[in-house]
Amino acid sequence: MIEANGLSKWYGAKKAVDGLSFTVRPGVVTGFLGPNGSGKSTTMRLILGLEEPSAGNVTIGGVPFRQLANAPREVGALLDAKALHRGRTARNHLLSLAQLSGIPARRVDEVLGVVGLQDVATHRAGGFSLGMGQRLGIAAALLGDPRVLLFDEPVNGLDPEGIAWVRRLMRALAAEGRTVFVSSHLMSEMALTADHLVVIGRGRLLADMSVRDFIARNATDFARVRVPDDAGGDAERLAGLLREAGGQVLPEPDGALRVTGLALPAISDLAHEARVRLWELSPHHASLEEAYMRLTQSEVDHRSTADSLEGFQEPDPFGERPPEPVVPGAGQPGWYAPHTPYPRTADTRTAAAVTGAAPEHEEAR
Repeated sequence: MIEANGLSKWYGAKKAVDGLSFTVRPGVVTGFLGPNGSGKSTTMRLILGLEEPSAGNVTIGGVPFRQLANAPREVGALLDAKALHRGRTARNHLLSLAQLSGIPARRVDEVLGVVGLQDVATHRAGGFSLGMGQRLGIAAALLGDPRVLLFDEPVNGLDPEGIAWVRRLMRALAAEGRTVFVSSHLMSEMALTADHLVVIGRGRLLADMSVRDFIARNATDFARVRVPDDAGGDAERLAGLLREAGGQVLPEPDGALRVTGLALPAISDLAHEARVRLWELSPHHASLEEAYMRLTQSEVDHRSTADSLEGFQEPDPFGERPPEPVVPGAGQPGWYAPHTPYPRTADTRTAAAVTGAAPEHEEAR
């Protein structure tokens, strides 16, 4: 379990983390969300003892990270997939971390199989793609068979199969009773992976609740209603009837109506009684992304301005619109099988072993 109490961190006059208090419980996947610059990475570094808090405290199992008897055996983390020795092979990278923490060499081969890198174990890590680096970083986090795991953007650079594998892995780890804390910007993936959410903005806590409660509190289901384009004033007439029946109606940019407060059968009956033909009557269920965007809209530091490229391109002499740009869409299946526990050894705590980083005295290729 991870517990933060009034956790704060200042860098000069800038307050990166502002009085955070939350609990990450075992047995569930807890998603850690927030806009860029909200303090997520700083919070994770505070949890792992890589930064000293300016105020408050954070503990793991009731103990600050730096006081854990053998931290790599208790806590595993992926903070940066590039934090590895590029000149070493994947196996030697993990082997060096294992030796620092008194972990048997056989565990290295086990975690290479867990993350699907056993066939490239003798390849230099410097030649790995971003996705392969992510897998190697996850292997380093799992190396000590820890009860607490932190992952910062673990699916970054992975293909769809790899993303699905990470999702299954996170849920399997939580099902074993481990504490799993995952930071990500992919709302669709968090909706499938996380059970609970901690959301921050500008270093402050915005929400600490289940995914279901978060969506229900910050977004609303609605019905999408459309009448034929040549139906004259039927859309306005139907909108009036829906409002009289207690519904809330908002026009959408494409001419459809967004209706809340009325069930689909009631909308259909009203349209039928008014002899209004419907081309569309469909339910829209609120998503995690919509709820997140609504909650954090005032917490975003960097916003884009509308850019229509007016004056940049010459007008088409034939009055035709230029073609829309084509955006292309975007292994082995992963698995997780915990090994037989081995005896704990003396304290060999090291931040490098926890984060997957190579010791500073090692030279990269």
